[in-house]
Amino acid sequence: MPPKVRRRRLQQYFPVTGPVRHTLDTIMIIAGSLITALAFNLFLVPNDIASGGVSGLSIIVQSIFGIEPAYTQWALNIPLFVAGFLLLGRDYSIRSLLGTVILPLFVFLTKDIPLPTTDPLLASLYGGIGVGFGLGIVFRGRGSTGGLSTLAQIIQKYSGLSLSMCVVLMDGIVITMAGFLLSPEKALYALIGLYITGKMIDFIELGFNYTKVAYIIAERTEDISQAVLSQLDRGLTKLDGRGGYTGDDRTVLMVVVGQSEVTRLKTLVQSLDPTAFVIITNAHEVLGEGFKRE
Repeated sequence: MPPKVRRRRLQQYFPVTGPVRHTLDTIMIIAGSLITALAFNLFLVPNDIASGGVSGLSIIVQSIFGIEPAYTQWALNIPLFVAGFLLLGRDYSIRSLLGTVILPLFVFLTKDIPLPTTDPLLASLYGGIGVGFGLGIVFRGRGSTGGLSTLAQIIQKYSGLSLSMCVVLMDGIVITMAGFLLSPEKALYALIGLYITGKMIDFIELGFNYTKVAYIIAERTEDISQAVLSQLDRGLTKLDGRGGYTGDDRTVLMVVVGQSEVTRLKTLVQSLDPTAFVIITNAHEVLGEGFKRE
């Protein structure tokens, strides 16, 4: 049996579920929280870069009142957790409980690590990367670190605004406060950090590899279908389409392949039907047999 087929069979019959999945999720939430705390203390705190969220508020509070960020995070996260439990439901609260408690703990435990840089631009870049990397791992573990994201979801539920708009609103308020209470320059650095964090979270959540989706419009669709199934060992979906100019009914093949299989697919289609029309686009993440399983 080819290794690719064997891996699919193992994934199909032995998926990561139940206690094993819960254990992996817990490990990811803890590891992600630790990475987030390290990036927070190494880069953001010493440079007063309040790039949104409860963490950003805790930096503002420390700069003005000298209160440890971990204390501020606990003081804000716990009431927000209770509000989330009451207004968003038990399931959401269970998923966010571990991150809500353990992230401020790691922030407290790692506060005295020597600083690698005091340059605010470098700090905003590397702090954004580290925080985004850590939060991405937490989210991949189906967890949450609570904070203002909980408040954003509450606002979304009762206001009708989109979640992304609510998150931007919360982070925007924090960065605006940083601009008035710390300095406009610090707020600009915070915007850089916040942007990098968002991009890094997307990168971690959506995976490191781009899978490709190919749409094939051809005369010899049956021949191409059989070749994809037998030679590429990939499944496909037949979609009903209609020519915009001719109005004729035709079959559109949709095939999902890995990056390394794109050239083989194009060569195969070209050899069977040189007149075929092929559209290839990116798919950031694909779940299912033959691909990644959550």
